[in-house]
Amino acid sequence: MALKIRLQKQGRAHRPLYRLVVAEASSRRDGRCVEQLGNYNPSPRGKELGLSVDLARVDYWLGVGAQPTDTARTLIRNARKGQATAAV
Repeated sequence: MALKIRLQKQGRAHRPLYRLVVAEASSRRDGRCVEQLGNYNPSPRGKELGLSVDLARVDYWLGVGAQPTDTARTLIRNARKGQATAAV
């Protein structure tokens, strides 16, 4: 069972929202997932968060062999940078 960390599309037309999930590589894009790791809003409005990720769970899944897609890898990297600047 090969696992991927990838985006699952939510939202509506012209207003996309994405979930960062762990899913089997053979499952559909918006199909069943193993666990939800976070949310990504590409166009946040007002006080909405653009990106929220549970980095502890991401580290766990990476440790057991889940492979992130290119976009998921970028979002995880941005979440780590955001966490570092928020701690300073």
